[in-house]
Amino acid sequence: MKRNRWLIALAAMGIHICIGSVYAWSVLTRPIMEAMGFTLKETTWTFSLAILFLGLSAGVLGSVVQKAGPQKSGLISMLFFCAGMFGTAAAMYLHSLPLLYISYGVIGGIGLGIGYITPVSTLVKWFPDNRGFATGLAIMGFGFASMLAGPAMQLLTAYFGLVVNFLILGGVYMVIMTASSMYLAPPQVVEMPQQIDAALNTDGAHLRPIYADAMPQFSVKDAMKTWQLYTIWILFFTNITCGIALLAVASPMAQDIVHMSPMAAASMVGIIGFMNGAGRIAWATVSDYIGRSNTYILFFLIEAQAFFKLTAETEAFSFQILVLLIITCYGGGFSCMPAYLSDLFGTRELGAIHGRILTAWGAAGVAGPLLLSWVKEGTNSYAGTLQFFSGCFVLALAGMIFLKYKTRHGITNSHNAWQPGQQLLKRD
Repeated sequence: MKRNRWLIALAAMGIHICIGSVYAWSVLTRPIMEAMGFTLKETTWTFSLAILFLGLSAGVLGSVVQKAGPQKSGLISMLFFCAGMFGTAAAMYLHSLPLLYISYGVIGGIGLGIGYITPVSTLVKWFPDNRGFATGLAIMGFGFASMLAGPAMQLLTAYFGLVVNFLILGGVYMVIMTASSMYLAPPQVVEMPQQIDAALNTDGAHLRPIYADAMPQFSVKDAMKTWQLYTIWILFFTNITCGIALLAVASPMAQDIVHMSPMAAASMVGIIGFMNGAGRIAWATVSDYIGRSNTYILFFLIEAQAFFKLTAETEAFSFQILVLLIITCYGGGFSCMPAYLSDLFGTRELGAIHGRILTAWGAAGVAGPLLLSWVKEGTNSYAGTLQFFSGCFVLALAGMIFLKYKTRHGITNSHNAWQPGQQLLKRD
């Protein structure tokens, strides 16, 4: 079946909008505590487990996803994620905390990891001339998901209760993820360079996009032998750790530092969800024009300054602007990463390589809240925490500049360089 690349992008967004509902977990925190009798720590640990297993499954199963292809991987993701939702409904019914951890945290988290990386490498191949924009489209859905899932969860829980809420959402996600997965497919390939003329897209594509992958193509094994991959992991971990920590305390911090009302702080949290998604598509698109390295340099420069300025901010409006600016960089860090990895390592095993990097997300999901509480307890203020994060981004900025300087001409991998007769990507 001939596929349209814009519908491929829509299918990718469909999967990410479903699994991205994990970001709306805080909406259910209080209802679960009241109905189940769980403590705040017990309830929020469910979210940390889900993010942890997202990273672990993406890293461990990245190669499996690469070999299985987007359709099968998408369906596997659906099975795990929806099984997690139905299992969570059972946990609510039985008032079982261990079952909640296993269902939503472990099983659902595995579905998150597989579903997150499944469409990304496929999209990069369909949009070789705009890789940042393409991955931004899909990952934008993950960021925007909480805006849709949050209100839906509130209404369903209020009218039908927690059990029915997870049953309905599980059924809806099953339909959307199945339909989206069945449409996903990589572009056709051209076996010989002489066939390039026949491979041109009817929308007026030029030769450059077709040759975009005529570059060193790393296997995940080869990529893991490079120091660049581990440097990127550390930088990614830093960005996520500080971002997740800010997300975890945005509302109480706004009330404590600039004395916003609980209602105003809650409104700010809603806007944060929007900016998280908007930042993903906006920054990813920008990266197509200024380059991925320069974009990450901007991220770390902005975040270092913004976190530092937050320590002395007294005006609610300026405070919100700084927080939202940080959140756009946080979201943009996710959407630019697949394109950045494809620039450095090619698209041959991008899904598996991306999966290895996403283990940083799993680690940050646990480290972020723990680090926040540790620094805050040690300094007894948010100011000390914010200054610590600012310092982290100064180090990240230096690391990114060094990485750009050392890889300005790409990473040499002569064993995997393109040779005449190698498969080239073809777009319908």
